[in-house]
Amino acid sequence: MPRQQPEQQAPPAQWLRVQYAKSGPARFTSTRDFGRAFERALRRAEVPMAYSSGFNPHPRLSYANASPTSAATRAEFLEIGLTTPCDPEAICTALDEALPPGLEVVKVVVSDRRALSEALTASDWLVELDPVGEGDIDQETLVGAVADLLGREEYLVSRMTKTGRREFDVRQPIVRLEVTGPATLELRSMHTVPLVRPDDIVTALREIAPGLSVARPAMLTRQAQGELVDGVMLDAMTPR
Repeated sequence: MPRQQPEQQAPPAQWLRVQYAKSGPARFTSTRDFGRAFERALRRAEVPMAYSSGFNPHPRLSYANASPTSAATRAEFLEIGLTTPCDPEAICTALDEALPPGLEVVKVVVSDRRALSEALTASDWLVELDPVGEGDIDQETLVGAVADLLGREEYLVSRMTKTGRREFDVRQPIVRLEVTGPATLELRSMHTVPLVRPDDIVTALREIAPGLSVARPAMLTRQAQGELVDGVMLDAMTPR
């Protein structure tokens, strides 16, 4: 007897773009952990999700590049497909109430259906090298290390990935790197392939100036994410 073909699902009637945040202990959640929590929130909030066709249907969800585990963020993005058009503000409120502490839905808008990879080409980061403020970082050493890195055409660091140890050129993606306070940096970086993370840049600074090495890892906070056009970061939640 031939295998019965699965029911074909209708395409989503509406796509919504969701901006969310992670803070406190929730910054240690992985992308997979967040995905499970978000799908539970969708069910609790009774969001009319569209599903894919096939023998194992999945919710119509599209994720962008996620921040590193342990980084706090105010600017993560995903898109959801719905079977029925809904009020974005109502979906925002319902999802925010359904998520656990530390995970927050910041804003929901109707998607313009541009690929997230096109709408998100750069990020602004706050990097705190001495997050507990014990004064282990010398300001002049930090300023000198930043100047050294920015003065180079290339700087390679290595990091273990899923496919083994890999080298990354951390100088290439840096648009701006400034010392803005005691042991504090502000970084604007492009989303390269492969992706250079802000902790890779911290590794480079600590290699250049070993005096910057402390026992505590740097605290990373993604403050914004969007498309960089002529030096201006465009809001990913504003239709183009």
